[in-house]
Amino acid sequence: MLNNKNIMMIRQTFIVFCAGALMVGCNIKKEEKGELPEIDVDVKADAGELPEYDVDWADVNIGTTTKTVNIPKVVVVMEEEEVEVPYIDIDMPDASDKEERTIMVEAEVTEKEHKLEIQEIWANKNNLYVISNLTPLEQSLGDQKMRVSDQVTMNVPDLGVKHYIIGTRPNRTFNSQFIYVDTIEDAKKDIDQYTVIYSK
Repeated sequence: MLNNKNIMMIRQTFIVFCAGALMVGCNIKKEEKGELPEIDVDVKADAGELPEYDVDWADVNIGTTTKTVNIPKVVVVMEEEEVEVPYIDIDMPDASDKEERTIMVEAEVTEKEHKLEIQEIWANKNNLYVISNLTPLEQSLGDQKMRVSDQVTMNVPDLGVKHYIIGTRPNRTFNSQFIYVDTIEDAKKDIDQYTVIYSK
């Protein structure tokens, strides 16, 4: 009678026998010598660059240019009041027609208030010469501008009028209508044979 030990031995023998029969039944032939593949991992790369683009379009120059434009500014104007102004009545030889005229001198000033006064009026055969003084005062104007004026009323024949202002011309285009001089002597150099018809 077979015991467990004998049954085990028979099984092992049977397995070895089957394995041997399997190996004998297969024909294994080595065709070539085998090798593992070789891999070169030494990889080098140059530093990359972003692509550059050259676009032809237009040259753009940025700068400044000077233009004259209208900018609103505050102008301080003298208020109108009724005051006594000089009145001059002139009779000239060989001149019968006379008319009443208001002779006004005006200046536009900045930085400080100014006083503008007609000092003298000269006359010759063809013209009246109005000599005025423009004097700066102490009161500051800040960023504002101010127009100052003076006037006389004359009953005279139709004569041309030329203005000379003694003082520094304010830097305003409004002031280009009159002649500015440093002294009264500078005005006299331009005028031949005149008569003083008004003096303040």
